[in-house]
Amino acid sequence: MSLAFLCPGQASQKVGMGKDIYNNTDLGKEYFTIANEIMGENIQDIIFDGPEEKLKETQFTQPAIYIVSVIIGKLLIENGAKPSCAAGHSLGEYSALTLAGSFDFRTGLSLVKIRALEMQKAGKSTKGTMAAILGLDDDIVSDICRDYAEGVVVAANYNAKGQVVISGEIESVKNTMDKMLSAGASKAIQLNVSGAFHSPLMSDAKEALTQELLSIDIKDSRIPVYANVSSKAINKSSNIRQALIDQLDQPVKWHQTITNMVADGVKSGVEVGPGRVLKGLSKRIDTSLNMISVESHEEIVNFEYV
Repeated sequence: MSLAFLCPGQASQKVGMGKDIYNNTDLGKEYFTIANEIMGENIQDIIFDGPEEKLKETQFTQPAIYIVSVIIGKLLIENGAKPSCAAGHSLGEYSALTLAGSFDFRTGLSLVKIRALEMQKAGKSTKGTMAAILGLDDDIVSDICRDYAEGVVVAANYNAKGQVVISGEIESVKNTMDKMLSAGASKAIQLNVSGAFHSPLMSDAKEALTQELLSIDIKDSRIPVYANVSSKAINKSSNIRQALIDQLDQPVKWHQTITNMVADGVKSGVEVGPGRVLKGLSKRIDTSLNMISVESHEEIVNFEYV
């Protein structure tokens, strides 16, 4: 293995993303037309023109990032990129699986639409929040969450060594932030999110998404995809389906994923989609990894394939 496609998740969005790709490629125009049809509204206008507050709504954010990421990945492959494996952070797992051939763009976007709506709904019905904990080992963060008995709080994203996101009920997260600081965390920062993602508070959303995942055809992936829930490479359709079901209320093991990829022979990674979040995280996890980000038409055209 040499080149990994890494697809970003929620919070990487920005107004105007993908517009230059739409203007300069037939595939971009085709996929945005399909996206408007599946979404039942002009998601293209929301992505290109905002307003930012609307694009930040989970029901639009997740489909928007998926659309742009898949278009970029498809164009990179068309132009000669040969990824040997893929992974995606949370929502990005759907982009990665589409690019790996487990389901097509239409199916993936339909799934992401349901996922986003149900997660937004769950966030409104059961109030929750998330917080970034900096400067503590994974095990310490996990132990503090596990030992907290007054409510729901869990480790949700293992983003990099010394950077873990916790998720749960608002008061539980706030109280746990204080415990993290007392245990030696350098910072505990509450995040501006609409729900307690990757926690038991997403159980209703998980139930709705599970019904949809059980009803669709999922193919074995053409290349290995490292699953969020296990950080291991999978490619069998049954394992992919189960990984997506489990993903919604289980933690994202991102730094374990990157560590496993490097151990399996990955030398280079390309962040396929908007933003630079995964490039930064992945370089922190393993400095030997050659990471670049591709989010514009110019970067697609100029990308040097490995």
